[in-house]
Amino acid sequence: MSSPAILNGKNAVVTGGSSGIGLAIAQSLIEAGAKVMITGRNEERLNEAVAQLGDNAFGLAMDVSKEADVEALLQAAQTQLGPIEVLVNNAGISPWFTRSEKVELSDWQAIIDINLTGVFLCTRIFGNEMLGRGKGSIINITSVGAHAGLSRQVAYCAAKAGVEGMTRSLTKDWAARGVRVNNVAPGYVRTKMTAGFVDNEALRADLLQSTPMDRLGEGAEIASAVVYLASDAASYVCGTTIAVDGGWVAT
Repeated sequence: MSSPAILNGKNAVVTGGSSGIGLAIAQSLIEAGAKVMITGRNEERLNEAVAQLGDNAFGLAMDVSKEADVEALLQAAQTQLGPIEVLVNNAGISPWFTRSEKVELSDWQAIIDINLTGVFLCTRIFGNEMLGRGKGSIINITSVGAHAGLSRQVAYCAAKAGVEGMTRSLTKDWAARGVRVNNVAPGYVRTKMTAGFVDNEALRADLLQSTPMDRLGEGAEIASAVVYLASDAASYVCGTTIAVDGGWVAT
């Protein structure tokens, strides 16, 4: 568990924070002292998550791939929390497990819109505000898929690799101006999005074979890396990726 005071007084936004890794991240940020606004497209699930997280949690139903929604998120977050020092770009989808030659353009675009363009929009809009104050930490949740090819997930891998390239470019532009941008790249974590893999005995065996620690990750383990990068303990860390993957990229 993180220090109860490491993020004391900080305000954070976590996209895709109503379930899975995003919810675990929001919980850990709050435990570390931050106030947090989470987002999601399902308003009912979002409200349930806010109630679960408690008094220091707020929510807004929105779509990160829509510029107007992201602008509204910034305004809502500033109104309810104050200046936003931490942005966690976690919102992402991976609804298809399809051979690359069978991927429809519409399916490719849906994943790129959320997983890559959504990160760009949130980063640009919140980052511009952070630059004006000369301080901020942006953390992108990427994937082992940005480093190692994942079968039948060509759009997902392309999007996550794109985010990591974006992070390196943003570091050249923003680091000297006080805004740090980093990535956390999870391995396979037991969530609703990965249930199709985890619940399939053969697929789960393949996943574990690629993971030297021989187990799946937990959301809290991803969240711990996010809390570190959000904190002043990481004040000299920028433009990098922390892999939290049980050793996947080492194989």
